[in-house]
Amino acid sequence: MKRKSIALLVAFGVLTVGGIVYAADHMDAPAVKGQTDDITDLYVFEGKNTNNLVFDGNSQGLLAPSATAAARFDPGVLIQFKIDNNGDNVEDLVIQAIYKDGQINFFGLAKPSLTGTRTKIEEDHYLGSVAVTPYGHQPIVATGANGIKFFAGSRDDPFFFDLDQFHKVVGGTATGFNNPGTDTFAGTNVLSIVVEVPKALLHAEKGKINVWLTTSLQESGMGK
Repeated sequence: MKRKSIALLVAFGVLTVGGIVYAADHMDAPAVKGQTDDITDLYVFEGKNTNNLVFDGNSQGLLAPSATAAARFDPGVLIQFKIDNNGDNVEDLVIQAIYKDGQINFFGLAKPSLTGTRTKIEEDHYLGSVAVTPYGHQPIVATGANGIKFFAGSRDDPFFFDLDQFHKVVGGTATGFNNPGTDTFAGTNVLSIVVEVPKALLHAEKGKINVWLTTSLQESGMGK
C-alpha cells in the first residue's frame, strides 16, 4: 500500500492554514514507479464555498500529453482519502474511489471496517459516481449524497519543483533556488480524483484533521 499524509487545521467557516496544503512525491521507488497505484500528490484546501473542503489525490504522474489520452484508472486499485478527526493518527473516516466501466464510484465518509494496511470497500456507504472526463474535454462534475461533489480525470500536474537546481544545491554547486525557478514537471499530466465535502461532515475535534492518501491493490474483491 502506498501512503501520503498531511495535517490540516480546519475552522468551520475559516481555514486557518493559508493557501494550499499539500504533500507531493514524484519519481518514486522502483516498486511503484510508473505503476497505476503510484501516488504523486495530495492536496487539501478550502473550496470556493468556504464551508467545504476539497480533497485532491493525484496518481500516475509524468504523463506526456501524447500518453495522457490512453491513461486509465485501474479497476484493481482502490484510492482512499483517510481522515483522522480526533488526533490519534488512526483513520476515523474514509473516502474511497474505485474505477468501473468508465466511471469512478465513491464510498465512505464513514468509519472504516478495517484500519491500517488492510482495507475493504465500504459498499454500504455509497456516496455517488462520476464519469471520467476524457483528456482535453470540459470537466465533468457530479453531485452525490449530502452535497458532496466529485471529479475524475487527467489534469496538468500542479506541483512545481526545480529538480535540476535541487540537484545543484544537494551537490554543493549552488546555495539556493532561483526566483523564478524552472518547473521540471511543466507539460506533464496526472490522473486526479477530486472530492469536495462540507466541513460539517468531517466532525473535526478542535478544528483539526489529519489526512493521508493511499492506494491499495485489489484482491478477491477486497482492497488489500
